[in-house]
Amino acid sequence: MEPIIEIKNLTHIYSPNTPFEQRALDNVNLTIYRGESLGIIGRTGSGKSTLIQHLNGLIRPTAGQVLFQGQDIWSSKALTHDIRFQVGLVFQYPEYQLFEETVYKDIAFGPRNMKLGEEEIDRRVRRAAEFAGLGDEVLSRSPFELSGGQKRRVAIAGVIAMEPKVLILDEPTAGLDPAGAARILANLEAYRRANGATVIIVSHSMEDVARLTHRLAVVSHGKLPYVGAPREVFSHGEELEALGLAVPAMNRVFARVRALGVDIDPAVYTVEQAKEALLAALREKEGE
Repeated sequence: MEPIIEIKNLTHIYSPNTPFEQRALDNVNLTIYRGESLGIIGRTGSGKSTLIQHLNGLIRPTAGQVLFQGQDIWSSKALTHDIRFQVGLVFQYPEYQLFEETVYKDIAFGPRNMKLGEEEIDRRVRRAAEFAGLGDEVLSRSPFELSGGQKRRVAIAGVIAMEPKVLILDEPTAGLDPAGAARILANLEAYRRANGATVIIVSHSMEDVARLTHRLAVVSHGKLPYVGAPREVFSHGEELEALGLAVPAMNRVFARVRALGVDIDPAVYTVEQAKEALLAALREKEGE
């Protein structure tokens, strides 16, 4: 796989050389690949938000580098500026950042700042709205008339309209009901597949990241103790819980079943996997 972002020996210290000094990131290394879906998980205060704000140049490293397509994003002002369009970041509760008169204008804000022509802006607005699950009839409405889930999709569409190569979302399903959360996650996966983009999701919801992502990076006390496929990471269920993370319910159930003496794979984290594991165990039992 081809790297798109490389984080090398990244350290960030807030308020250095003061009584309020805080080491938010401590010598972090991570390679993020083109076209992958990466989940970043960790408890509040672990360093997740600080990490993702380095990826599009909102925060400058205290030490270390962030490379985008092989170039240090701080190597020139022009590149740092360009990164903001190439690496799109959707903050938690982005709907509070809506401000235009219509949904169309809100989605068009980013492309217009890219100095694109009106025809290209229109194409991007309508395509982004489609990816975010918004019909054309919504575009002429005020964003403040919409439901919470619709506002979230408008805010996400505003970043998608810039057609970033990397799309980062901080808690994209926070505060949404299960159906609304599922729709947004499906929209993000559709965008990733259609554009070959990299999607990075920061979440407290282990179920969300387990279903959608190829890899997980666990952030704890400014470090990355575990990076790997969901099955690999969730095989460390007890260690993750010791870090204050609630592993998926299925993972806890199967770890308990294994502790009771049943020979079954404990690295299960979705209902579908649970069904397959139980059927496999039953078939093995019948074959004895």
